[in-house]
Amino acid sequence: MKKGFILVLFALAVLSCGTVRRQPATQQAPVQLPLEDPAEIARSEERAQQVLDSIEKIKSMPPVQAAQPAPPKEESLSLADQVIAYARSFLGTPYKLGARGPKQFDCSSYTSYVFRHFGYEITSYSQRQFHEGREVAGYSELQKGDLVFFGKRGKVRDIGHVGIVVSVDEERGSFTFIHASVSKGVTEETSSQPYFLMRYMGARRILPDQPR
Repeated sequence: MKKGFILVLFALAVLSCGTVRRQPATQQAPVQLPLEDPAEIARSEERAQQVLDSIEKIKSMPPVQAAQPAPPKEESLSLADQVIAYARSFLGTPYKLGARGPKQFDCSSYTSYVFRHFGYEITSYSQRQFHEGREVAGYSELQKGDLVFFGKRGKVRDIGHVGIVVSVDEERGSFTFIHASVSKGVTEETSSQPYFLMRYMGARRILPDQPR
């Protein structure tokens, strides 16, 4: 009897030690995130889209090239150079006595045609042109654009031909001129050729004096 009582007490003690008291689980309140302002969200999305648009725009731009130095400005041509350039535009045009241009010229109609283009009215006869404009004293005073005169074939002391000075060689005392030649049409030649050297009669200046 006593032994059985002891066993019952032992069993109760074991049961008492093995019993785990469970504490009620602590329930945590859910975390409440702050609500975002819809207007602010819209502004953020708009800014993000602007950034993306800017990136796409930069990608589509052509590559930047190194700046090239500006070409030097060409100096404007003097009036005499313009006259010569225009006169040269007729190089090779045939000669015909009495023609008035621009498809055919004689010597004096050629010079008058060229100067008329720049507003200078001179006659179409070499003998009369020899008295127009201003006298040029000699070779040393010649300038581009001056009219130069030569004698006729049979009468070398009578004016029979005219041309326009293209350049002057002061060292050699000669000049190059452009004229309507009977045999070559409009061409350039030099005064040092014997034919022109012995027939040179003088020069006249139609254009303003050029600085020396």
